[in-house]
Amino acid sequence: MPVNPADGAVFGALFGSKAMRAIFDERAFFQRMLDVEATLAEVEAELGLIPAFAARAIRAAARVENLDFAALAASTRKVGYPVVGLVHALSAAAETLAPGAGRYTHWGATTQDILDTAQVLQIRDALALIRSDLVATIAAWARRAEQHRQTVMAGRTHLQHAAPVTFGLKCAVWFMPLVEHLERLDALRPRLCRVQFGGAAGTLASLGTQGLAVMEGLAKALELAAPPLPWHVARDGLAEAVSFLGLLTGSLGKIATDVILLAQTEVAELAEPYEAGRGSSSTMPQKRNPIASEYILAAMRGVQALVPLMQSAMAQDHERGTGPWQAEPLALPQAFVLAHGALLHTRALAEGLVVDAERMRQNLEITGGLILAEAVMMGLAPHFGREEAHHRVKLACDRALAQRISLAEALAQDAAVQAKLDRQAIAELMDPARYLGSTEAFIDRALAKARSYF
Repeated sequence: MPVNPADGAVFGALFGSKAMRAIFDERAFFQRMLDVEATLAEVEAELGLIPAFAARAIRAAARVENLDFAALAASTRKVGYPVVGLVHALSAAAETLAPGAGRYTHWGATTQDILDTAQVLQIRDALALIRSDLVATIAAWARRAEQHRQTVMAGRTHLQHAAPVTFGLKCAVWFMPLVEHLERLDALRPRLCRVQFGGAAGTLASLGTQGLAVMEGLAKALELAAPPLPWHVARDGLAEAVSFLGLLTGSLGKIATDVILLAQTEVAELAEPYEAGRGSSSTMPQKRNPIASEYILAAMRGVQALVPLMQSAMAQDHERGTGPWQAEPLALPQAFVLAHGALLHTRALAEGLVVDAERMRQNLEITGGLILAEAVMMGLAPHFGREEAHHRVKLACDRALAQRISLAEALAQDAAVQAKLDRQAIAELMDPARYLGSTEAFIDRALAKARSYF
């Protein structure tokens, strides 16, 4: 039974995805290590460093089914790393296929070369999965932005009505950071998807003059980049990957926070996609809790808590870290699982969110026009100057609140205002649809940026 509920059969459905867990599954990781060992042998055979028959046997033997996991666990407990046990098992399996082949496994490599390169192969697949669902999520929010570009609602600052916006603009504000995360992801991959091959102390001395050729050949065969030099103790790429996930989930958390607030009973402008029983309470039959948004926020907090662990692991000693490097596996797979779970919840919101445009309009009007105070102020500014216009509208707002009347009625009590703007002019200033400024232009700009990715 998994210790972390995010990987369990029950809670796992809320916190992550089977696809991402499959990438970081332990057996899959060991297969990746075997893949690296086999590819290394093939590259070295091409360069004449080991016999071709040995490389063929090592490739044929490099199957996770050939590993005895009980023996591997015992070796790992003793040694501290699984690679010694893995190489022993691979050598034995290769030897049965071609006598003499086993002696050529792991030629010139060190433990961290195999572990790091296998991990990079996992991360490459994980980033591809994140990217695919991120593009789909952006596309779904972009459709919402287009659909609701003229759906007027209250814009809120400090949780108070501020000025009119549209739901389409809110969707654009939600997806624009996700587009920028795509840019970050694409920029990150070349820095991260690099082979690790440096040998015992980062010099590849055991391979003589062929070290660079092996490193470059291994990178090419695995479809990874060849770094300028080994990165055994330069862990910025891995730290950047988890930091990226922290940024991504932070943006997803902003969306979830807004959805939760707009789904409150007293607001009720949005609702999460519904199916019978979803978001139910064990005791209150009427409840439809914003479950997806809640788990997005939980995953966000989980990922962001792992960011400091990865960044602190960058301080490694000399040519091989004693502790920081070993802490990375505690954070990296879990960060990817949680981030992908949050992304899938967000995609579901984007594709199935229930929007109540009528309720948005009703809420827009609950303050009796106070949300248009800035519009009135700017309409009066040419007549009084901005500061005096602000003062007069502020007094009118205070009267409206004290007397529980509309802003238009309160303005009618100011003879100086009435002398400059009649009731018709004030009514026009207080039409929310007339006070949206560059809203549609901003939506168009965001959509143009997003559509370059789908």
